[in-house]
Amino acid sequence: MRRRHLLAAALATPALPRLAAAQAAVTMRLSHQFPPSHHNARVIAAFAEDVKARSNGQVEVQVFPAEQLARAGENFPGVARGAFEAAAAVNFQWGTTIPEMNAPTIPYLFTDFARIRRFPGSEAAKFLEAQLARRAVVNLMWLYTTRQSIFTSNRKPIIELADFQGLKIRGLNALTDHALSAVGAAPSAMPGPEVSQALQSGVLDAGLTDISAAVSRRYYEIQKFGTVAPYFSVISHVYVNPRWFNGLAPAHRTAIEAAARKAEQDQMQITEDTATAALVTLRERGMTIHEQTAAEAATWQAAMQPPVITAFNRLAPEGGPRAVELLRSIPSA
Repeated sequence: MRRRHLLAAALATPALPRLAAAQAAVTMRLSHQFPPSHHNARVIAAFAEDVKARSNGQVEVQVFPAEQLARAGENFPGVARGAFEAAAAVNFQWGTTIPEMNAPTIPYLFTDFARIRRFPGSEAAKFLEAQLARRAVVNLMWLYTTRQSIFTSNRKPIIELADFQGLKIRGLNALTDHALSAVGAAPSAMPGPEVSQALQSGVLDAGLTDISAAVSRRYYEIQKFGTVAPYFSVISHVYVNPRWFNGLAPAHRTAIEAAARKAEQDQMQITEDTATAALVTLRERGMTIHEQTAAEAATWQAAMQPPVITAFNRLAPEGGPRAVELLRSIPSA
Protein backbone atom coordinates (compact mmCIF):
# COMPACT_ATOMS: atom_id res chain seq x y z
CA MET A 1 0.00 0.00 0.00
CA ARG A 2 2.78 2.44 0.93
CA ARG A 3 4.64 1.75 -2.34
CA ARG A 4 1.51 2.34 -4.43
CA HIS A 5 0.90 5.61 -2.57
CA LEU A 6 4.45 6.83 -3.15
CA LEU A 7 4.40 5.86 -6.81
CA ALA A 8 1.05 7.60 -7.32
CA ALA A 9 2.48 10.69 -5.68
CA ALA A 10 5.50 10.53 -7.97
CA LEU A 11 3.25 10.31 -11.01
CA ALA A 12 1.17 13.24 -9.78
CA THR A 13 4.26 15.42 -9.28
CA PRO A 14 5.50 17.34 -12.34
CA ALA A 15 7.89 14.78 -13.74
CA LEU A 16 10.70 16.94 -15.00
CA PRO A 17 10.74 20.28 -13.16
CA ARG A 18 12.96 23.03 -14.54
CA LEU A 19 15.08 25.26 -12.35
CA ALA A 20 13.05 28.36 -11.55
CA ALA A 21 16.12 30.24 -10.40
CA ALA A 22 19.78 29.70 -9.75
CA GLN A 23 19.17 28.94 -6.09
CA ALA A 24 16.20 26.63 -6.64
CA ALA A 25 16.49 23.22 -5.02
CA VAL A 26 16.68 20.19 -7.27
CA THR A 27 15.19 16.89 -6.17
CA MET A 28 16.43 13.57 -7.53
CA ARG A 29 14.19 10.69 -6.47
CA LEU A 30 16.14 7.43 -6.66
CA SER A 31 14.32 4.12 -6.41
CA HIS A 32 16.03 0.81 -5.75
CA GLN A 33 15.34 -2.70 -4.52
CA PHE A 34 18.20 -3.22 -2.05
CA PRO A 35 17.44 -3.44 1.68
CA PRO A 36 19.05 -0.63 3.70
CA SER A 37 21.65 -3.00 5.16
CA HIS A 38 22.90 -4.10 1.72
CA HIS A 39 26.25 -2.58 0.77
CA ASN A 40 24.78 -1.18 -2.46
CA ALA A 41 22.17 0.65 -0.41
CA ARG A 42 24.82 2.06 1.91
CA VAL A 43 26.92 3.36 -0.99
CA ILE A 44 23.84 4.92 -2.62
CA ALA A 45 22.94 6.60 0.68
CA ALA A 46 26.49 7.98 0.93
CA PHE A 47 26.22 9.18 -2.67
CA ALA A 48 23.11 11.15 -1.72
CA GLU A 49 24.95 12.85 1.13
CA ASP A 50 27.94 13.58 -1.10
CA VAL A 51 25.73 15.21 -3.74
CA LYS A 52 24.17 17.41 -1.07
CA ALA A 53 27.60 18.50 0.17
CA ARG A 54 29.05 19.12 -3.28
CA SER A 55 26.02 21.17 -4.34
CA ASN A 56 25.88 23.17 -1.10
CA GLY A 57 22.47 21.71 -0.43
CA GLN A 58 20.99 22.71 -3.78
CA VAL A 59 20.54 19.11 -4.96
CA GLU A 60 18.69 16.67 -2.75
CA VAL A 61 18.82 12.98 -3.62
CA GLN A 62 15.80 11.29 -2.06
CA VAL A 63 16.57 7.57 -1.84
CA PHE A 64 13.76 5.02 -1.67
CA PRO A 65 15.31 1.62 -0.80
CA ALA A 66 13.71 -1.82 -0.63
CA GLU A 67 11.12 -1.13 -3.35
CA GLN A 68 9.46 1.61 -1.29
CA LEU A 69 8.73 3.74 -4.35
CA ALA A 70 8.40 1.13 -7.09
CA ARG A 71 9.00 -2.56 -7.64
CA ALA A 72 12.21 -3.54 -9.41
CA GLY A 73 10.35 -4.15 -12.67
CA GLU A 74 8.67 -0.74 -12.48
CA ASN A 75 11.88 1.28 -12.18
CA PHE A 76 12.90 1.40 -15.84
CA PRO A 77 9.52 2.55 -17.20
CA GLY A 78 9.17 4.93 -14.27
CA VAL A 79 12.48 6.65 -15.03
CA ALA A 80 12.07 6.53 -18.81
CA ARG A 81 8.73 8.31 -18.71
CA GLY A 82 9.79 10.72 -15.96
CA ALA A 83 7.65 9.51 -13.06
CA PHE A 84 10.83 9.79 -10.98
CA GLU A 85 14.33 10.83 -11.87
CA ALA A 86 16.58 7.85 -11.15
CA ALA A 87 16.75 4.19 -10.25
CA ALA A 88 19.25 1.46 -9.59
CA ALA A 89 19.22 -2.00 -11.14
CA VAL A 90 21.40 -5.06 -11.30
CA ASN A 91 22.74 -5.71 -14.77
CA PHE A 92 20.92 -8.99 -15.37
CA GLN A 93 17.50 -7.44 -14.70
CA TRP A 94 17.57 -6.03 -18.22
CA GLY A 95 17.10 -9.60 -19.48
CA THR A 96 16.16 -9.64 -23.16
CA THR A 97 15.39 -5.90 -23.19
CA ILE A 98 19.12 -5.16 -23.37
CA PRO A 99 20.69 -8.62 -23.65
CA GLU A 100 24.23 -7.22 -23.81
CA MET A 101 23.86 -6.15 -20.17
CA ASN A 102 24.02 -9.83 -19.20
CA ALA A 103 27.64 -10.18 -20.30
CA PRO A 104 29.22 -9.84 -16.81
CA THR A 105 26.81 -12.50 -15.56
CA ILE A 106 27.93 -15.20 -18.00
CA PRO A 107 29.23 -17.96 -15.70
CA TYR A 108 32.95 -17.75 -14.90
CA LEU A 109 33.64 -15.05 -17.53
CA PHE A 110 34.42 -11.88 -15.58
CA THR A 111 35.24 -12.51 -11.93
CA ASP A 112 38.84 -11.30 -11.58
CA PHE A 113 38.86 -8.33 -9.20
CA ALA A 114 41.79 -6.60 -10.90
CA ARG A 115 39.82 -6.49 -14.15
CA ILE A 116 36.57 -5.52 -12.44
CA ARG A 117 38.31 -2.48 -10.92
CA ARG A 118 39.05 -1.28 -14.43
CA PHE A 119 35.50 -1.70 -15.70
CA PRO A 120 34.13 1.82 -15.00
CA GLY A 121 35.28 4.04 -17.85
CA SER A 122 36.41 1.08 -19.96
CA GLU A 123 35.38 0.48 -23.55
CA ALA A 124 33.16 -2.33 -22.26
CA ALA A 125 31.36 0.09 -19.93
CA LYS A 126 30.99 2.68 -22.70
CA PHE A 127 29.54 0.03 -25.00
CA LEU A 128 26.90 -0.94 -22.43
CA GLU A 129 26.15 2.72 -21.69
CA ALA A 130 25.38 3.19 -25.39
CA GLN A 131 22.90 0.31 -25.22
CA LEU A 132 21.20 1.96 -22.24
CA ALA A 133 21.02 5.29 -24.06
CA ARG A 134 19.07 3.60 -26.86
CA ARG A 135 16.46 2.74 -24.24
CA ALA A 136 16.07 6.37 -23.20
CA VAL A 137 18.02 6.31 -19.94
CA VAL A 138 21.45 7.72 -19.11
CA ASN A 139 23.81 5.62 -17.05
CA LEU A 140 25.13 7.59 -14.09
CA MET A 141 27.37 5.10 -12.31
CA TRP A 142 28.39 1.47 -12.10
CA LEU A 143 28.31 -0.23 -8.71
CA TYR A 144 30.31 -3.46 -8.55
CA THR A 145 28.11 -5.71 -6.45
CA THR A 146 29.64 -9.15 -6.33
CA ARG A 147 31.95 -11.68 -7.92
CA GLN A 148 31.05 -14.36 -5.40
CA SER A 149 27.70 -16.12 -5.57
CA ILE A 150 26.19 -18.47 -3.04
CA PHE A 151 23.99 -21.44 -3.87
CA THR A 152 21.84 -22.15 -0.82
CA SER A 153 19.72 -25.15 0.12
CA ASN A 154 18.19 -26.99 3.03
CA ARG A 155 18.16 -30.62 1.92
CA LYS A 156 21.86 -31.03 1.13
CA PRO A 157 24.76 -28.89 -0.08
CA ILE A 158 25.09 -28.17 -3.80
CA ILE A 159 28.63 -29.21 -4.67
CA GLU A 160 28.54 -31.67 -7.55
CA LEU A 161 26.73 -31.02 -10.83
CA ALA A 162 24.47 -33.96 -10.02
CA ASP A 163 23.16 -32.00 -7.02
CA PHE A 164 21.29 -29.70 -9.40
CA GLN A 165 19.11 -32.49 -10.82
CA GLY A 166 15.43 -31.59 -10.42
CA LEU A 167 16.23 -28.68 -8.09
CA LYS A 168 13.81 -25.75 -8.14
CA ILE A 169 16.28 -22.90 -7.87
CA ARG A 170 16.11 -19.13 -8.03
CA GLY A 171 17.13 -18.03 -11.50
CA LEU A 172 18.16 -14.63 -12.82
CA ASN A 173 16.61 -14.40 -16.27
CA ALA A 174 15.81 -16.54 -19.30
CA LEU A 175 19.28 -16.03 -20.77
CA THR A 176 21.64 -16.80 -17.88
CA ASP A 177 19.33 -19.54 -16.61
CA HIS A 178 20.47 -21.73 -19.51
CA ALA A 179 23.42 -22.62 -17.25
CA LEU A 180 21.15 -24.01 -14.57
CA SER A 181 18.90 -25.84 -17.02
CA ALA A 182 21.95 -27.42 -18.63
CA VAL A 183 22.81 -29.21 -15.38
CA GLY A 184 19.27 -30.44 -14.73
CA ALA A 185 17.91 -27.71 -12.46
CA ALA A 186 14.52 -26.00 -12.85
CA PRO A 187 15.28 -22.28 -12.53
CA SER A 188 12.62 -19.71 -11.76
CA ALA A 189 13.71 -16.11 -12.29
CA MET A 190 12.63 -13.63 -9.65
CA PRO A 191 13.90 -10.41 -8.04
CA GLY A 192 15.95 -10.70 -4.86
CA PRO A 193 13.23 -9.36 -2.51
CA GLU A 194 10.91 -12.23 -3.46
CA VAL A 195 13.33 -15.11 -2.96
CA SER A 196 13.15 -15.53 0.82
CA GLN A 197 9.39 -16.05 0.79
CA ALA A 198 9.68 -18.47 -2.13
CA LEU A 199 12.25 -20.51 -0.21
CA GLN A 200 10.13 -20.59 2.93
CA SER A 201 6.95 -21.55 1.08
CA GLY A 202 8.58 -24.33 -0.95
CA VAL A 203 8.17 -22.60 -4.31
CA LEU A 204 11.97 -22.87 -4.48
CA ASP A 205 14.25 -25.63 -3.19
CA ALA A 206 17.41 -23.56 -3.49
CA GLY A 207 18.55 -19.96 -3.62
CA LEU A 208 21.12 -18.14 -5.70
CA THR A 209 22.33 -14.70 -4.70
CA ASP A 210 25.50 -12.79 -4.00
CA ILE A 211 27.17 -13.67 -0.74
CA SER A 212 26.60 -10.25 0.84
CA ALA A 213 22.89 -10.30 0.00
CA ALA A 214 22.65 -13.67 1.74
CA VAL A 215 23.47 -11.80 4.94
CA SER A 216 21.39 -8.67 4.36
CA ARG A 217 18.38 -10.82 3.40
CA ARG A 218 19.03 -13.16 6.37
CA TYR A 219 19.32 -16.39 4.41
CA TYR A 220 20.96 -17.98 7.43
CA GLU A 221 17.53 -18.06 9.09
CA ILE A 222 15.95 -20.17 6.34
CA GLN A 223 18.78 -22.14 4.66
CA LYS A 224 21.22 -24.68 6.10
CA PHE A 225 23.82 -25.02 3.36
CA GLY A 226 25.69 -22.63 1.10
CA THR A 227 28.22 -23.16 -1.67
CA VAL A 228 30.28 -20.06 -2.44
CA ALA A 229 31.56 -19.87 -6.01
CA PRO A 230 33.08 -17.30 -8.39
CA TYR A 231 30.05 -18.02 -10.56
CA PHE A 232 29.62 -14.63 -12.15
CA SER A 233 29.89 -10.92 -11.54
CA VAL A 234 26.95 -8.67 -10.86
CA ILE A 235 27.45 -5.00 -11.64
CA SER A 236 24.59 -2.83 -10.51
CA HIS A 237 24.13 0.66 -11.87
CA VAL A 238 22.21 3.87 -11.34
CA TYR A 239 20.52 5.46 -14.33
CA VAL A 240 18.63 8.71 -14.80
CA ASN A 241 16.05 10.29 -17.08
CA PRO A 242 18.02 12.08 -19.83
CA ARG A 243 15.65 15.03 -20.25
CA TRP A 244 15.77 15.75 -16.54
CA PHE A 245 19.55 15.28 -16.33
CA ASN A 246 20.34 17.39 -19.40
CA GLY A 247 18.06 20.12 -18.07
CA LEU A 248 20.05 20.57 -14.88
CA ALA A 249 22.25 23.57 -14.27
CA PRO A 250 25.86 22.66 -15.13
CA ALA A 251 26.99 23.04 -11.51
CA HIS A 252 24.29 20.66 -10.30
CA ARG A 253 25.09 18.10 -12.97
CA THR A 254 28.79 18.35 -12.13
CA ALA A 255 28.09 17.74 -8.44
CA ILE A 256 26.05 14.62 -9.23
CA GLU A 257 28.65 13.25 -11.65
CA ALA A 258 31.56 13.87 -9.26
CA ALA A 259 29.72 12.11 -6.45
CA ALA A 260 28.96 9.24 -8.82
CA ARG A 261 32.63 8.78 -9.74
CA LYS A 262 33.55 8.68 -6.05
CA ALA A 263 30.79 6.16 -5.32
CA GLU A 264 32.05 3.89 -8.12
CA GLN A 265 35.51 3.77 -6.61
CA ASP A 266 34.35 3.50 -3.01
CA GLN A 267 32.11 0.58 -3.93
CA MET A 268 35.03 -1.54 -5.11
CA GLN A 269 36.70 -2.12 -1.76
CA ILE A 270 33.42 -1.96 0.15
CA THR A 271 32.13 -4.88 -1.92
CA GLU A 272 35.27 -6.92 -1.32
CA ASP A 273 35.28 -6.19 2.42
CA THR A 274 31.56 -6.90 2.71
CA ALA A 275 31.95 -10.25 0.98
CA THR A 276 34.77 -11.26 3.32
CA ALA A 277 32.71 -10.29 6.36
CA ALA A 278 29.61 -12.01 4.95
CA LEU A 279 31.39 -15.34 4.74
CA VAL A 280 32.30 -15.08 8.42
CA THR A 281 28.78 -14.01 9.40
CA LEU A 282 27.05 -16.85 7.55
CA ARG A 283 29.24 -19.38 9.34
CA GLU A 284 28.74 -17.70 12.70
CA ARG A 285 24.97 -17.74 12.18
CA GLY A 286 24.99 -21.49 11.64
CA MET A 287 25.15 -22.08 7.88
CA THR A 288 27.42 -24.86 6.64
CA ILE A 289 29.54 -23.16 4.00
CA HIS A 290 31.53 -24.85 1.24
CA GLU A 291 33.97 -22.73 -0.76
CA GLN A 292 34.27 -24.03 -4.28
CA THR A 293 37.70 -25.40 -5.22
CA ALA A 294 39.46 -24.52 -8.46
CA ALA A 295 38.78 -28.02 -9.79
CA GLU A 296 35.09 -27.78 -8.95
CA ALA A 297 34.90 -24.35 -10.59
CA ALA A 298 36.49 -25.72 -13.77
CA THR A 299 33.92 -28.55 -13.86
CA TRP A 300 31.01 -26.15 -13.38
CA GLN A 301 32.40 -23.76 -15.98
CA ALA A 302 32.76 -26.48 -18.60
CA ALA A 303 29.11 -27.47 -18.18
CA MET A 304 27.50 -24.09 -17.55
CA GLN A 305 29.31 -21.43 -19.56
CA PRO A 306 28.94 -22.77 -23.13
CA PRO A 307 25.10 -22.93 -23.22
CA VAL A 308 24.86 -19.38 -21.91
CA ILE A 309 27.33 -18.00 -24.44
CA THR A 310 25.49 -19.84 -27.23
CA ALA A 311 22.16 -18.37 -26.13
CA PHE A 312 23.75 -14.96 -25.57
CA ASN A 313 25.15 -14.80 -29.09
CA ARG A 314 21.88 -16.01 -30.55
CA LEU A 315 19.92 -13.34 -28.70
CA ALA A 316 22.40 -10.54 -29.48
CA PRO A 317 24.24 -11.71 -32.63
CA GLU A 318 26.16 -8.44 -33.04
CA GLY A 319 26.29 -6.86 -29.61
CA GLY A 320 26.76 -10.07 -27.66
CA PRO A 321 30.13 -11.16 -29.04
CA ARG A 322 31.32 -7.56 -28.89
CA ALA A 323 30.38 -7.23 -25.21
CA VAL A 324 32.21 -10.45 -24.35
CA GLU A 325 35.25 -9.38 -26.36
CA LEU A 326 35.42 -6.01 -24.60
CA LEU A 327 35.13 -7.58 -21.15
CA ARG A 328 37.86 -10.08 -21.96
CA SER A 329 40.10 -7.26 -23.24
CA ILE A 330 40.09 -5.40 -19.91
CA PRO A 331 43.61 -5.95 -18.54
CA SER A 332 44.26 -7.36 -15.08
CA ALA A 333 47.34 -5.19 -14.63
